[in-house]
Amino acid sequence: MIRKNQVPMREQDPKERVHNFNEVPYGYTPEEAIQEAKRCLQCKNAPCIGGCPVGIDIPRFISHIAAGDFRAAIRTVKEANNLPAICGRVCSQETQCQGVCTMGRKFEPVAIGRYLRAKAG
Repeated sequence: MIRKNQVPMREQDPKERVHNFNEVPYGYTPEEAIQEAKRCLQCKNAPCIGGCPVGIDIPRFISHIAAGDFRAAIRTVKEANNLPAICGRVCSQETQCQGVCTMGRKFEPVAIGRYLRAKAG
């Protein structure tokens, strides 16, 4: 059964973050990232690619995450974008790739932006 809603991302408590400049979202654990990636329908027409200004092969990128192959996922992103961590911060995924995600027609779209904003390691 497909999960209807995005896997929630843990965040720094507001009482803590008013005292520092650390990242607010903690990011996904590997298990959470895989769980969210498995929500992707792997559409044949892949409207998310058309919604991406740099043309990242998002279904392939997401399939690598679903398989737990995070290095292959970042290599896929870097085929189209040499600065993914920077672009991931300024890109409006909510209206671009996520905005046209087929999953978003009935449920929450796959959280593509959460992956692209993550630190590439």
